[in-house]
Amino acid sequence: MIIDTEEVQAINSFSRSEFLKEVYGLIWLFVPILALILGITIGVLVIVWLERKISAAIQQRIGPEYAGPLGILQALADGTKLLFKEDLLPSRGDISLFSVGPSIAVISILLSYLVIPFGYRLVLADLSIGVSLWISVSSISPIGLLMSGYGSNNKYSFSGGLRAAAQSISYEIPLTLCVLSISLLSNSSSTVDIVEAQSKYGFAGWNLWRQPIGFIVFIISSLAECERLPFDLPEAEEELVAGYQTEYSGIKYALFYLASYLNLLVSSLFVTVLYLGGWNFSIPYIPIPELFGIEKMAGVFGMTIGIFITLAKAYLFLFIPITTRWTLPRMRMDQLLNLGWKFLLPISLGNLLLTTSSQLVSL
Repeated sequence: MIIDTEEVQAINSFSRSEFLKEVYGLIWLFVPILALILGITIGVLVIVWLERKISAAIQQRIGPEYAGPLGILQALADGTKLLFKEDLLPSRGDISLFSVGPSIAVISILLSYLVIPFGYRLVLADLSIGVSLWISVSSISPIGLLMSGYGSNNKYSFSGGLRAAAQSISYEIPLTLCVLSISLLSNSSSTVDIVEAQSKYGFAGWNLWRQPIGFIVFIISSLAECERLPFDLPEAEEELVAGYQTEYSGIKYALFYLASYLNLLVSSLFVTVLYLGGWNFSIPYIPIPELFGIEKMAGVFGMTIGIFITLAKAYLFLFIPITTRWTLPRMRMDQLLNLGWKFLLPISLGNLLLTTSSQLVSL
């Protein structure tokens, strides 16, 4: 049997091209994920720098200024320092729980970014249950904190973990009820559909004006979920040294530090998506997205404008949690639970019932 050399070469070149196509497809599968992780990392560094500069201005200080221009590299220097510090383990603690806890806290928050639309068709996973997925995965984070507190074999750490779990459960329910009200108004649980529903009437169509009570409850609940002052009881230094972080050092402590700012950024982004129109920024009678053609433009310019508008709204909202940290005193644990169960829960439930009634009447 005689085999033609040209046929063999053609078969080899075809198989080689198919292999290269598979490799390129696999690479392009990870490019959006890596780009999102890089953007999130830069966003967290900017938040740390903003918080230090704003808090310094509130306290009439200068703040970081030597590490890079205007001190913008200070957070990167702190992260590098923590990366090279010794990772200490408690001698009588549960090492497995102690080690896994920080990872669970970070991963559960990172998964929330999958459903956040940063622009028109610029979302990793446009799911029909987008906001429900966010609430589900964000509720996993307190489990990691509780595991860390229990695995540390330290009373301060364990008390901090218990406080984190109780606080998360108390404020997760009002937060969920507010999100359900938004889903009812938009007739969808998809984050993209919620933004599109607000774009119909421009600036006046933002859910901020249609759900003012829900907006206030959502802000308070998100501050409690992020454990920001006045709700930072799980790590209250006057009572618990550092709460569930007491026994941590090095990279594991850096993961907790990263998780707190990741949670703060994701909360700000969801406020932007649910209440502030997402990537749409429309002055009354002058719809900016239509002016630039964001709805129909699939090019780089359209995506850039959408990302810029989304991030601008999110970072403007960040001034609220940053300023409240240096303005309001810390609450007691009983005051925190009373606020969640006796005030925010009935108000958010009443807001949901009013929203449902108005939707039924409008049918």
